[in-house]
Amino acid sequence: MITLKEALTKSNEELEALKVEMEAKAKEGGLNAYIDFASAGEGVPILIKDNIQVKDWSVTSGSQILQGYVAPYNATVIENLKAKGFSAFGRANMDEFAMGSTTESSFYGVTKNPYGDNRVPGGSSGGSAAAVAGGIAIAALGSDTGGSIRQPAAYCGCVGMKPTYGRVSRFGLASYASSLDQIGPITQNVEDAAILYDAIASHDEKDSTCSTLELTPVAENLNPDRKLTIAVIDNYVSEASQDIQDAYAKTVKVLKEAGHTIIHKNMANTKYDIATYYIVATAEATTNLARYDGIRYGKRVEGANLEETFRNTRAQFGDEVKRRIMLGNFVLSAGYYDAYYVKAQKVRHLIRDEFNAIFEEADLILSPVAPTVAPKIGSIHDPLEMYKSDMYTIAINLAGLPALSLPVAKDAQGMPIGLQLIGKAFNEQAVFDGALSLENAINYTK
Repeated sequence: MITLKEALTKSNEELEALKVEMEAKAKEGGLNAYIDFASAGEGVPILIKDNIQVKDWSVTSGSQILQGYVAPYNATVIENLKAKGFSAFGRANMDEFAMGSTTESSFYGVTKNPYGDNRVPGGSSGGSAAAVAGGIAIAALGSDTGGSIRQPAAYCGCVGMKPTYGRVSRFGLASYASSLDQIGPITQNVEDAAILYDAIASHDEKDSTCSTLELTPVAENLNPDRKLTIAVIDNYVSEASQDIQDAYAKTVKVLKEAGHTIIHKNMANTKYDIATYYIVATAEATTNLARYDGIRYGKRVEGANLEETFRNTRAQFGDEVKRRIMLGNFVLSAGYYDAYYVKAQKVRHLIRDEFNAIFEEADLILSPVAPTVAPKIGSIHDPLEMYKSDMYTIAINLAGLPALSLPVAKDAQGMPIGLQLIGKAFNEQAVFDGALSLENAINYTK
């Protein structure tokens, strides 16, 4: 598959031929990464996750309850893509309402990892990552609430980037947890990620959480020779598998040899991150999903009376979505609100302060993305085990920081290992500069 940078030099006729080729590959590949092949116009084709509105396209967030819904408008990121010479092309599979880490909860079935069809591609943006890694998409958009761009990118051996919260408009993104969600690129390499990030980042008056800070293009200012101070979190790494720890140690050595300064830091145990995230995220998800009642939103399933109609309609949610709705209702209920939700918001501030303290001495933080490589399909039976796979990514969303995952090694079975570089809020340039330097130095081969 040609890169995004190469695709920008192609004529419209060449791009149309490429779209035909991509659609044929997707149908033959058996990854179940695409769920639709609609095209929104001329330009470089970009695969779009199934929770981002594209006018006149079906958008279902991987859920039965939204079957038949057609988007009446474009998300701001789609308008930005069109203005920069890109074209929305095809729907990517995902975990239902972005709630999952494996893309096994989708109404459309399981997506497979191109590195092993018995392996999950991660989630919730598993379709986006699998398609890019499998050579059936040039690049894709995903959304990241607690690692849903970076973790599947790490599992599938491609690049995934979560921008600073507020740097990319959320207008037109189906809400999971509104204070955590962010749209970002999944690409074949770091430079392509910078190009796609520049295309979608903007201020947007339709999104009240969108930043008004000045936006400087990243791709044209990439500097892989820039020397940075990078913090490594020693106590974080000990919770990962030996393969991840070995790849992490090797990467630290490579960064030193590339001329970067390495400093060692510790952070609070990740169990506080997991608990805080799942209280905040499920509370917000419960509120956002309350609208799907068969009266205001969602596919209506009639009952004998109003209560039965509500029950029948909301029974269309999958098990994981129901689980998170129940947990969210619990932490927001009378008698538990202060004990759980309020306390979680206080801990969230402590997590952000801990990052900021490290950034007083460092430009970037190097961290694992997941504690293991991609697990086998059907191997995770305990929801808590799935939640633990986000242990290294969720704190970044709680703090609203930018981070980029890139592949650095493979395990003995040939499965990709990804690490992430985390930056200060709104300092995407340092994240991309450090990532390009590491990509050049590590020389990862697919």
